[in-house]
Amino acid sequence: EYMGNSLGLMLAAAVARAAPAWVARAMSSAARGSDFLVIGSGIVGASTAFELAKYGSVTVLERESAHGVHSTGRSAALYSETYGSALTRALTTGSKEQYVRPEKDLRVEHPFLLPRGVVWVANDEQMGALHKLHGELAADGLVSSLRMLTLSETMAAAPFMRREFLTEKGGGMAEPDAMDIDVNGLHMAFLRGAKARGAVVHLSSEVSSLAYDRASQFWLATLPSGATFKAPVVINAAGAWADVVARLAGVQQIGLQPKRRTIVRFPAPKSIPSSEVARWPMVFDVMEEFYLKPDAGQILASPADATPVDPQDIATDDMDVAVCVDRVQNWTTLEVQRITSSWAGLRSFAPDEEFVIGHDSSAQGFVWACGQGGYGIQTAPAAGRVTATLAAGRGIPADLAALGVTEAALNVARLRRK
Repeated sequence: EYMGNSLGLMLAAAVARAAPAWVARAMSSAARGSDFLVIGSGIVGASTAFELAKYGSVTVLERESAHGVHSTGRSAALYSETYGSALTRALTTGSKEQYVRPEKDLRVEHPFLLPRGVVWVANDEQMGALHKLHGELAADGLVSSLRMLTLSETMAAAPFMRREFLTEKGGGMAEPDAMDIDVNGLHMAFLRGAKARGAVVHLSSEVSSLAYDRASQFWLATLPSGATFKAPVVINAAGAWADVVARLAGVQQIGLQPKRRTIVRFPAPKSIPSSEVARWPMVFDVMEEFYLKPDAGQILASPADATPVDPQDIATDDMDVAVCVDRVQNWTTLEVQRITSSWAGLRSFAPDEEFVIGHDSSAQGFVWACGQGGYGIQTAPAAGRVTATLAAGRGIPADLAALGVTEAALNVARLRRK
């Protein structure tokens, strides 16, 4: 059972047994502030707050006037165990239980996941890359439904693909168990669940100063209004702004690089029944130069761009939109006669493009939770859980450790050694 806003002697004793000594000492002074301060209320901040509330009191500070403005709310909304690095895939698989059987505190009214399926496609020149990917995924042993497709099977699974693009020796790989994610439902459930467990969430609360007071062993976060929040442990879940927060705290930055990703939506072909379009899978080309899927009666597509940018409220670039349309019309039989909407989001990467989660040994009580790239939604349940357990000094959850997730693979120390 979670402890809500009150630590009490039971929590202090439990933390003292499991956590480093300084964590136990600092958390025993709960009356002076929250036990945990989470900066950022995107999907990782929200899932972390939900999980952290099991271990103590939580305050969340979000700089924007709404949640999930820059990345979470601009996702392609896919759960795929074949997408991303081996570490990402392990965190994705480790998230499945929460997606399928969510905890009661999330108060879920509708399923988070809906059937979609994924087909990776390749032409004859790309088949080597596709076979390599299939081999890596088979070695993981995480996706039992994965299978290679012949050219005719690929065309049957994704009938909108242009045969000339696939060429005579092309083919595909199917992941029938991939699912669409109700991103807003998931995000709001984590925030709702965190609040139900006693977390306090503040919007329009940009941190302008962040300093560690060694005497009290508390981090002090100050807003432009002068309001101050205190906690012995601060979790940096600020997304594209994570290095900005680190700089405020006087912590060595990691070289986080936000990258723009463009998405375009256009009407589905009227000549095909909407019920048939709705059953189409999401399609990626194996070189990840485009993807598309049905979306609310339309088609959602991306040129899979990854343009380095500064942290900002990102907007689309006309050239990226044009590239997307060109690839759709050249690689599929779909026609883009009208764009109904387009948007861009930020995907932020560490130098090695892996997640950065855990305590920074150079700054007492400073915890990183960033670098999710384009995989933050599908991994959110596991990423939030492992951030919380590491922040509380409890190590990697056993089920995630069994999937190969290690503290060393997540910790910022790996970047400092390079």
